[in-house]
Amino acid sequence: MKMPPRLSARRLCLAIFFFGGVTVLVTLHHRMTWSSTKSRIPSEDDDETLIPTTLPPVPLAEEHVTEQLSKSAEKAWFFNGGTEFPTASKGLPRLFPDQTDGDRVIDQLMYVPEDYKGFDSPEKVILAYNGLGAWGQKSGSGSFHGCPVNRCSLSDDRSKAADADAILYKDHFIHPSVPRPANQVWIMYFLECPYHTQSIKFPDVINWTATYRRDSDLVAPYERWTYFDTQVRQKMQNRDYSANKTKKVAWFVSNCGARNGRLAYARELSKYISVDIYGSCGPLKCPRSDKKCFELLDRDYKFYLAFENSNCRDYITEKFYVNGLGQNVLPIVMGARPEDYQRSAPEGSYIHVDEFAGPAELAAYLHRLDKDNTLYNSYFKWKGTGQFINTYFWCRLCAMLHAPRVHRHYEDVNDWWRGPGVCSAKSWRNADFA
Repeated sequence: MKMPPRLSARRLCLAIFFFGGVTVLVTLHHRMTWSSTKSRIPSEDDDETLIPTTLPPVPLAEEHVTEQLSKSAEKAWFFNGGTEFPTASKGLPRLFPDQTDGDRVIDQLMYVPEDYKGFDSPEKVILAYNGLGAWGQKSGSGSFHGCPVNRCSLSDDRSKAADADAILYKDHFIHPSVPRPANQVWIMYFLECPYHTQSIKFPDVINWTATYRRDSDLVAPYERWTYFDTQVRQKMQNRDYSANKTKKVAWFVSNCGARNGRLAYARELSKYISVDIYGSCGPLKCPRSDKKCFELLDRDYKFYLAFENSNCRDYITEKFYVNGLGQNVLPIVMGARPEDYQRSAPEGSYIHVDEFAGPAELAAYLHRLDKDNTLYNSYFKWKGTGQFINTYFWCRLCAMLHAPRVHRHYEDVNDWWRGPGVCSAKSWRNADFA
């Protein structure tokens, strides 16, 4: 019998090498394909966890969102249940007011510097000069766990003022009186409106601002509404929000001396429609800590006065977001300019007092809504089209500190913060500069 030819040792080695190489290439291709369909979920110890993309495609919010985010098949990481984390950004960043329009919150949340190398990147130290207690944070890197860019740490040790990458001031500026490094960033954070915040006496010291104002470097809103899909801003509701509601207007208020005249407006409004005032400024009582107050709103009232204590640009607080939109009641707003509410609130979710000539005209429209359930319910079609997202202040701050540095500062931060046209002691429709 003729035997098959025997392979030489050389040919045998070549054959093994060839088939082994093919196997390795196939395996690598499979792994790369599998990994490209996963998203990174950060954990406490920063272990990388991969999950398959089993969620249905969800269009993401924001007109200025990056191409990567808009094409994603998953919710972005800052949504409830979101798993889509950003990759390194290319091209010019859109982080500051002079780089793009809008509040840039989404752009900052989805920003990872092109040269960012995770734990191989230098750690940025942020000194909270007024202490960490007011922030509810602890020293160290814990505040940045789970952030796309997390190589930062917090400190409240003022002896590090000359070495920190950023000094963060909350509500009150104190000059550190030490030589300032060329690349150190000083950041002023204000939560309250200009009437109730410090006037900074030092020129040319503030590099970045962090406030509720949309033109702040880091916008820190009381709440941030974000649509799942900017093309879907209303949806049909399966309930009647006017059902069984027998009372007209409610208001919870304790400050009776607000400079925008809100109490006088409410009292004038009460001449034309029933207004129940709870708290120090009215005859009715319901403690803020009692959740039954909000149950009262949901059950009995059709309208709620979400009146701020000051009429200032972009100043929209929990009075609107929590007391108003957080309940099944239609908010009537006073405070920021009409265009500010239009940019920040869900579409068709409120009534602004400046849409009317005065309380009498507003009351007439409220009476119309009270009798027309279809019209009243049209103000609730925003529900279910998006979320109030966590804006992750610390994550955004860390990412911006790792971005390519461009020197910027405010010659006079007071002129920006409290200059002409920022606040009005009267209605915006009657303001000389409106």
